[in-house]
Amino acid sequence: MEPVNNAITEEILMEERSHNLWYYSWKRLKRNKLAMIGLWVIALLIVIALTAPFIAPFNPNQQILEYSAMPVGFEGEVIVKKTNESNELENKYIPIKKFIKEENGIIFYTDFNDKEENISTDIILKSSSGYVEKLKYHLGTDRFGRDVLSRLIYGSRVSLMVGLISESIAIFLGIILGSIAGFYRGKADVVIMWLVNVIFAFPAILLIIALSVVLGKGLWQAFVAIGLTGWVDIARIVRGQFFSLRETEFVEATKAIGFKSSRVIIRHILPNCLGPVIVTGTVGLAAAIIFEASLSFLGLGVQPPTASWGQMIFDGYKYIVVGTNWGLAVFPSIAIMMTVFAVNLLGDGLRDAFDPKLKR
Repeated sequence: MEPVNNAITEEILMEERSHNLWYYSWKRLKRNKLAMIGLWVIALLIVIALTAPFIAPFNPNQQILEYSAMPVGFEGEVIVKKTNESNELENKYIPIKKFIKEENGIIFYTDFNDKEENISTDIILKSSSGYVEKLKYHLGTDRFGRDVLSRLIYGSRVSLMVGLISESIAIFLGIILGSIAGFYRGKADVVIMWLVNVIFAFPAILLIIALSVVLGKGLWQAFVAIGLTGWVDIARIVRGQFFSLRETEFVEATKAIGFKSSRVIIRHILPNCLGPVIVTGTVGLAAAIIFEASLSFLGLGVQPPTASWGQMIFDGYKYIVVGTNWGLAVFPSIAIMMTVFAVNLLGDGLRDAFDPKLKR
């Protein structure tokens, strides 16, 4: 009986040895409920951003000025014109106050100026419910009569894109410069840390604003401005990790074997810095989303009419002062808060999951 037990034990041990760091990290991450909530929220946001053209009720830039600043749940009646499909911004909706009648191929209605108007049925679309269609704005409309829900959905694209791309730039720069400073030390370390201290001397948002002014207003300018200011934290952390790891026995062994410095850095030291870099990167991702919203709020980021959460807050915060249509500023603020909170929850969970000191 004992040989059988030994064989089973050996088989279990061999199976455990066959798994790598990512397998056990994923197991630890799944046990962290808060981190999984953050992961699911981020996954949902990514799905929403990717499927925005299919799930958004309206074109985010479609204006109906008669429906300006309408409340949550507003419903309006419109006549839908036949339009050129190549022109997405062409206004195909004619808002009406009252449908009067249809006679001899002519629709008679009352417009928002209480004037009786008419239009030929040849240039309008007829649905199953007739010539008049009801539009429902679940979160109301902004001051240009654009659907708030559709703009929130499309705004997730901008926030996630800016966060991911700008933080990728920051991580790339931070890892390269931090690795060089921590591994080679000497003059390289002095020069890089001088640059880090110079950037740290300026408040991040002011430096981002300055770079945005220099580079100009727009989406890619926001990527670069946020990315060029976000790498310093990662560089300092990677440098500190290299200082402690380059003196360990396994690194000394790689040098004794004769491995090149690039291989020692990439294959043997950097993987052991993964946990702190991921945590710092997720914190930076959350900060990048806030910075993008701040730039758009100030008019230096994504330019109208592109939907952006920061721009939506800027357009809507004045309504809070007068006590009406509070949702115009509150809804995008909640979207930013939930996104940043989810990213931070996931970052904390990933830090624990990648910590090799924790039990499997």
